[in-house]
Amino acid sequence: MRGMISYIGRNSSLLVGTLMLLALVLFVGIGSFLVDTENARSLSVPTLRPPSWDYPFGTDRTGRDLFAVMVVGTPLTLRIGFIAGFLGVGIGAVLAFTAAFYRGLTDTLIRSVADVGLTVPSLLVLILIAVSIRGSLTVNQMALIVASLAWLNPTRTIRAQVLTLRERGYVELAAMSGMSGPEIIFRELMPNLMPYMAATLVSSVSSAILASIGLEVLGLGPMDAPTLGMTLYWVNFYAAMINGWWWWWVPPIVIIVIVFLGLFFVTVGLDEIANPRLRKSA
Repeated sequence: MRGMISYIGRNSSLLVGTLMLLALVLFVGIGSFLVDTENARSLSVPTLRPPSWDYPFGTDRTGRDLFAVMVVGTPLTLRIGFIAGFLGVGIGAVLAFTAAFYRGLTDTLIRSVADVGLTVPSLLVLILIAVSIRGSLTVNQMALIVASLAWLNPTRTIRAQVLTLRERGYVELAAMSGMSGPEIIFRELMPNLMPYMAATLVSSVSSAILASIGLEVLGLGPMDAPTLGMTLYWVNFYAAMINGWWWWWVPPIVIIVIVFLGLFFVTVGLDEIANPRLRKSA
């Protein structure tokens, strides 16, 4: 544990990203004790109040306390990203290990589907899926929509890494010793790819959050949930920028920037761990 903390201290990218994400966690945790989260609902407070002592982030035209909206909406947005990211990397890893290790027709089919899927405009497909679902979406349904395409890139990238490890001597030795395919995957290949898969996961979470915000800004998200993307949708719907209600759109944009920068730095830091060529000397 002490060695891990020491390494994070030397890995500046991982340290900065971790601190930025921890700052968001503290903001949500402390904010939940400082504000009534029920004020994130419409018609809970007076409308269009600029930032003040009573309403630090102001209120919007629908009668919501924007401080409460940020406290409630930030974890909801991260929830969409993490559900979609975990599902995408999980499905992608299973397909990638299966394709790269067993090769043959299985590899050809999985590789072809992934390659074709990556050529299709993902946002357009997600829009069509979201539009085809009748009724108001929930946060979990939004995550599943984003996850429907989140497995394509992990499948391709993890497969490439497995192909390189498959030819290593210790893998051939394990096969000669009588280990089965699943045993080699779980005991030899997967442990060596964990840092790379962790970096892929963080990158997938970031991509999923971006995709969900894009859909929500278009009005295809969970209308009743105060996510960051839906907050920007109402900003656009009521023309907050044109009307000069700056306190309505500044908080969600600042939090979104912090989220993406934090995830980016964590990805870079994890990539340094996964790629020995990028590691810095102590």
